[in-house]
Amino acid sequence: MESGQDFDIEFRNVVKRYGSVPAVNGLSFKVKRGAFHSFLGSSGCGKTTTLRMIAGFEQPSEGEVLLAGQAVAGVPAHQRPVNMVFQHYALFPHLSVAENIAYGLRYRTPRPDRAQQRRMADEALEMVRLSGFGTRKPHELSGGQQQRVALARALVNKPTVLLLDEPLAALDRKLRKEMQSELLRLQREVGITFVLVTHDQEEALSMSDSISIMKDGLIIQTATPEALYETPASRYVADFIGESNLFSGTVRRLDSGRVVLGTPAGLELSSPPTPTGPALAPQAEGCIAVRPELVGITAADTELPREVRLKGRVEDRIYLGNLTEYRVRTDAFGIVCVRVPRQAGGTDQGFEHGAPVQVGWNQASGLAMAL
Repeated sequence: MESGQDFDIEFRNVVKRYGSVPAVNGLSFKVKRGAFHSFLGSSGCGKTTTLRMIAGFEQPSEGEVLLAGQAVAGVPAHQRPVNMVFQHYALFPHLSVAENIAYGLRYRTPRPDRAQQRRMADEALEMVRLSGFGTRKPHELSGGQQQRVALARALVNKPTVLLLDEPLAALDRKLRKEMQSELLRLQREVGITFVLVTHDQEEALSMSDSISIMKDGLIIQTATPEALYETPASRYVADFIGESNLFSGTVRRLDSGRVVLGTPAGLELSSPPTPTGPALAPQAEGCIAVRPELVGITAADTELPREVRLKGRVEDRIYLGNLTEYRVRTDAFGIVCVRVPRQAGGTDQGFEHGAPVQVGWNQASGLAMAL
């Protein structure tokens, strides 16, 4: 049985209002000690407000926030076992790298002496692989190096929880990939709880042990990255995590563990229900989600061995190196997205814009879920 000591963060029915507008609305969740947890959602979903309540920059209007099993109502930010890394680093331009890192140490009780502060700053720099950079000023560093300094400053106090507020948003794509690996390495080495807020699904999927999808101040689903992608709880999650072909309709019946969905086009689709969402009943509105990589494509006059087959024309062909994405316009469902992986040593001639094609999938490749 899990105790409160197994979790570094816990929210109990937390509400945060700005005036009469709820930014967070009845939030309850737990983050396990030593986990890398992400809050993922579009702008305005409440994820940054949640992070700021953990940090102590905001206080809940209702409910309770616990850190390491202790209620922290009224505890100011500087007295919480939490540090935060911001999107724009917030380094002091007039201080050296070492002075930036050691800045927070002067507020510790007991306060380390200058020699201890220098030694702790050097250890933090070594942790982020910037040994020897202590005398430089922030403007002498690249964006990635500045981000590492911000991480070192946040870790030098040895917090229980490190909060990351869109920390990689200002970096270019290649550097962002490198820093994702760096964050994962650091989290494993220091062994503390990392909490990331991001709107970048790829970032969350690649780094997290668990992810909470937020919408309108609520958590829609919390799961591992694999479970979110493979078994989304609702249409919103299926659409937000990766890309899905979403076919809406009315549930006709439940048949041998499958949901039979009648669509406006007059076609019946039959797929197993998602194991993570609310149950669907006859006459309920729902949808069936099929990932693009599970959809096949072939020329219009070629046999396609799939249970569901649709004729259409290629509207877009997008070459992405390791795969080619086709957006095919069909009479029954409008655009259907297909992703074809690049074959090793093969030369896939592909289908050009306007080409007549067939697309299709097997019924078991879809998941039925609520809207």
